[in-house]
Parts: sequence; C-alpha cells; structure tokens
Amino acid sequence: MLPSPSLRPTAAALTCATALLTLSGCSGDATGSDTTVRDRATVAGTVVRRDAKLHGLLPGAVKKSGTVRVATDIPYPPFEMFAAPGSDEMTGLDYDLGQALGAKLGVRFAFSAQKFDGIVPALQAGKFDVAMSAITDNKDRQRVVDFVDYTQSGSAVMVAQGNPRKIRTLDDLCGRKVGVQAATNQLKLLTAHQAACAKAGRPKTDIQTFPKDSDAQLALRSGKVVADVLTKPAAGWTARTADRGRAFDLVEDPKAPGGYGASPNGIAVSKKLPALTTAIQKALQALMDDGTLTKICEKYGIGSIALTKATRNAAVD
Repeated sequence: MLPSPSLRPTAAALTCATALLTLSGCSGDATGSDTTVRDRATVAGTVVRRDAKLHGLLPGAVKKSGTVRVATDIPYPPFEMFAAPGSDEMTGLDYDLGQALGAKLGVRFAFSAQKFDGIVPALQAGKFDVAMSAITDNKDRQRVVDFVDYTQSGSAVMVAQGNPRKIRTLDDLCGRKVGVQAATNQLKLLTAHQAACAKAGRPKTDIQTFPKDSDAQLALRSGKVVADVLTKPAAGWTARTADRGRAFDLVEDPKAPGGYGASPNGIAVSKKLPALTTAIQKALQALMDDGTLTKICEKYGIGSIALTKATRNAAVD
C-alpha cells in the first residue's frame, strides 16, 4: 500500500537477509548502550568520516551524551530488519543511514524498537530524539514533529526475471492479467488507470486480486499474471532477495523514480530539538551529495527512491 496519513505502507512478508555493517571507531550493540563518539564508519561499502563543523551544530545535550536516541518499528523490510532469524542485531536501509549520519555527525545513532503507532507520542514525551522507520511525511504529523526527507515511496511493477513481456510502464499492463493485493492503494492505482487504457484504445487491465501480496507473487511465478503491483520498496527488495535475485525484476519507469503516486519519507525529529533537525538535514545533504545515500538504497534494490535534496517538511497534504 502507499503511505497513508496515519500509517506507513504495509509491505509484503519478505525474507530478511544478512546485511551487516562494518563500524570503525566505536563499539557496542544496536540497543544504544554505548555512547562513544566515533570518527568514521563503513556503510554500504563507503567510508563516512566525521565532519567537525556538522558536529558543532548538534545540541549540547547530544554532544555531551554522544548519542542520538532513535525509535524504529522492526521488522519492516527493507527499511528495518534483523540481521538474521533469531538475532536482535538490527540492519536495513534506515539502520544503515543512521550509522552513516552518526559517523558524519560524530555521535552514535542508537536504535531501539518501538511500536509504530507509539513512535510519535514517544518523541513528544522526550523518550527519543528522532524516529527512523519509513515514516511518511505529511501535514498532520508535521504539527507535532519535524521531518527531514530522504526517500520517496510509491507503487511499482514487478515482473518475472528478464521481463519477458517487455513491460516498461503502467500503460503496458493494459489488456493483460495483473496481480495485486486486495484493498490496497495499488488496487486503486490499477482501477484508476483503466481510463487511460480506454483512452488509448486498448483493452482494460485484467486485474487479479489476492488476499496477500505473497499470493500475487506466486501467481507471477506460475505465469498466471504478467506482473504484480506493490509498493516500490517491497518490490525492489523482493526482486533483490527472492531466490537470491533470480525470480523477479523491478520495472523502473524513469517518469516515476520513486514509484507511482510517491510520497516523501522523512526522519522525524522532536520539535524540542530544532538544532538537531538542522544538523541532521545538513549531514543528510552531505550524504546525498557524495552518493552515500544512493549506495545505501541500492544495497536494498531501490536506489531510485533516494532523494537528492534533504528537504524539511516537504509534504503538502
């Protein structure tokens, strides 16, 4: 599903893959017990080094503790995952980005699990400084937290490996059987696109609905449908990991890099910490400029969702 005003999208049940970080200049586990200031980290194959000027922008309390307290709802592949089944070691796109931001700012981003519907209240109560959990930036949430936006997330088309039907855009789905999970924004997208098929003089898409996206994936595997429409992060990660990347391909439409109907995802920061918001925004922009954010997203099969500008509270609805 696409991001909604109250909840992030619900991705298909996906298999977690081990994606360990190699950290330098620090120690400790993912729960945030260590507050050692570090000077560099290796994330997604890139060495990120401390920037003294950016460190100087941090609030005094964060400098003193050496820690930014981060709330996250785990698991939610590929943004939040455990490194291996039964492990409490965290990994995922948001976790990797947190380690890169921490290295750039010279502090530790200490992640702790928090149920998604309790994240914003926990920020308001001062239990955490920021939240990194694939949170959709929207006007309702902007009233109580500030966002620094880093990715955009919408719907995408996933096809069999090699894309045998040469599907490039939504228009190529007209007249074909397409799988989608019932009662999702992806179903609404396909239904709304029927008018475009008719306008182009083509047959309507034969929409096949399934109770779960995993069922749509099975239909795609067996050839009962030519494509599956789901959230782009889920599509990219599934294409990267299913059968070790040999089952599916993600269709990349240049006109919709973040997916169809994409909305910004942001790092939520407590409104009580405006200096932290500024520091994170500038550090994030540095990671965008040197390509680190794109490399992190590429690691999870969704490089095209990375933004190039670290906007603040960019959502307009």
